[in-house]
Amino acid sequence: MTEHRSDLVEQKLSTLTLDGKLVEFTKGETIYEIANRHRKEVPTLCYDERLEAFGACRLCVVEVEGIRKPVASCTTAATDGMVIKTSTETIEKHRKTLLELVASENRNVDVNALSGYSSQEMTILVDRYSARTGRFSGKQSGTSNTGDKNPFILRDYDNCISCYRCVRVCAEREGDYAINVMNRGFHTQIITEFNNDLRDSNCTFCGQCVQTCPTGALGDKKALRDADTEGEIKKTRTICPYCGVGCSVDMLSKGDKIVGIQPAMDGPANEGALCIKGQYAFDFIQNDDRLAKPLVRRDDGELHECEWDEALDRAAEGFKKVKDQYGRHAVYGIASGRAPHEAAYTMQKYIRATYGTNYIDNCSRS
Repeated sequence: MTEHRSDLVEQKLSTLTLDGKLVEFTKGETIYEIANRHRKEVPTLCYDERLEAFGACRLCVVEVEGIRKPVASCTTAATDGMVIKTSTETIEKHRKTLLELVASENRNVDVNALSGYSSQEMTILVDRYSARTGRFSGKQSGTSNTGDKNPFILRDYDNCISCYRCVRVCAEREGDYAINVMNRGFHTQIITEFNNDLRDSNCTFCGQCVQTCPTGALGDKKALRDADTEGEIKKTRTICPYCGVGCSVDMLSKGDKIVGIQPAMDGPANEGALCIKGQYAFDFIQNDDRLAKPLVRRDDGELHECEWDEALDRAAEGFKKVKDQYGRHAVYGIASGRAPHEAAYTMQKYIRATYGTNYIDNCSRS
């Protein structure tokens, strides 16, 4: 116990100078993590806090006293006594040049925000650094695979910057290893095994590659159907109803239409992850086949539209008849996995309070 306490004291005493200010840090933290915690605007395009740091884009470089060249802050562990400058004239010039080079390889810098959670990252940085100069225009890398017939993921690799976030999230977070990297330089390409369509790979269509892509090279096909729909994109935080995990999601809407789903990166249960149902199975909400009014079966044996009061009275009458004739255990409730959680709660409350049984389940299984 004494040894453990001394370790904590030692960690607390680790300090460095960050842009002229003395700050504490924990052993093992990187310069980027410390800078980010202290609200320093250190740009990056290859970094996702859920993944192992990669250091590919070099935008996060900082100056460290005693080290001749700038270092990538995302892969450099902090040490006691470091003196760090996150922004200097030289560093900012370096970052602008890198962004000009990255932007020069892409077909376009501006992509629709419906493409994915991180799709605006490069656009924002290019504008922040006024890097739309075009002075490096020329050869472009990446070859789009718009012929992939999967219904969920757009593979627009003309906008790929080889940050490999998609490949890494598929491997490190999902364990699917469905995509990988082929070739080098301008010929670098993100591919599946044997360069097949995603449907013929190990892809589970969780959408993680889409949501981490900073350029829209991977896009949400279902959301992009409404790219031209009028209205501002509104995000509403809610919980996915499909199973009992309780994944947090941001529902995207334009007006009264739901146009897409994005995982909540700060969701306590999922931390940005979703399954194929939570990511893409929302079309039923606005399907034309959904009932707009309740139906009851009348004397002619056919279903007819009616008002809610009549439908509820008929349902209550039927439940009462079954209970009186066969007893309380004759009623069994099954909640829909497509219903909101409030409806599931009401359903279980109705069964338990009204009939005094635990005969309640749902149709969702993760």
